[in-house]
Amino acid sequence: MIFIDRLGDYPEVRPGSAVTTIGTFDGIHRGHQMIFRRVHDIAQQSGLDPVLITFHPHPRALTTPDNVPMLLTSIQEKKKFIPDFFDGTVLILEFTRALMNVTAQQFVKEVLLDRIGSKKLVVGYDHGLGKDRGATAGELRQMGREHAFDVEIVEPVIHKNEVVSSSKIREAMKADSYEQAIELLGHDYAICGTVERGIGLGRNIGYPTANIRYSHRKLLPPQGVYACWAQINGKEKKGMAFIGHNHFNPKEGLSVEANLFDFDSDIYDKNIAIYPTTFIRANRKFDDSSALAEQIAIDKKQILEILSKEKHHAVRQKQNGRNNRQTSSS
Repeated sequence: MIFIDRLGDYPEVRPGSAVTTIGTFDGIHRGHQMIFRRVHDIAQQSGLDPVLITFHPHPRALTTPDNVPMLLTSIQEKKKFIPDFFDGTVLILEFTRALMNVTAQQFVKEVLLDRIGSKKLVVGYDHGLGKDRGATAGELRQMGREHAFDVEIVEPVIHKNEVVSSSKIREAMKADSYEQAIELLGHDYAICGTVERGIGLGRNIGYPTANIRYSHRKLLPPQGVYACWAQINGKEKKGMAFIGHNHFNPKEGLSVEANLFDFDSDIYDKNIAIYPTTFIRANRKFDDSSALAEQIAIDKKQILEILSKEKHHAVRQKQNGRNNRQTSSS
């Protein structure tokens, strides 16, 4: 797995040596996973090198700055999770004003053909390339005929009668339909960040928490308490997470905190990923810290019962994804 952060660092290649996909891939959802599987299958069948091109920041930060979506996956999270579903070279292009104004014809000639050496391009049905998303998937197919490369358009993925898309998943999250969002994603939702110091309330009442400094562009699940699991220091731990306004520290914004079970280590400034899995209850205000501690004890008992039966969806998806790559033909 190779990540390249600048087009100038991309190695010289021979023409017609790559099968490529392009997209923002926010969420790495079921639709994206289908595209990745097609790239993998084509690479296996044809001997082409699999290449994924994505962008940072999100293109709409420049194209529609007054209506920029919150992110399902930050760039750090993409680097962490794309390898679970894609095996090849990932080129991350900085989305600048200069790139925003590149036409689809320019991008195809100067990037896809001259730099990447693409022989085949795989895109989603709703893909738009170039300035103002000027070239649709169908128009890219026509460009392929003109420039002697093939274009495959992947049809929408339908899951439980819903077309899977990043916007649909964001809508579900905002509508407090977290379970539906997870279903459309096809894997657990991750919040990655760095552990920072909080006000120490959790430790004082017997439930120390890792307070997570996360990307300010991250779309958080609905406020409340969740069963969760976490990755920290190379280990996986079960726990319970709180997402929301901490009424004992009202000056802060939305907090993301996790109490990890059977764990007592100094992890300040360490990277952590938490996966809220099951929603337990909504956030609410307590009269004092004793009342909060009593409720947390009830929450923990319920969460332990849930986690004793729960499998890691992300790990299961990773394993299934690998199996699908080996067997998928469409």
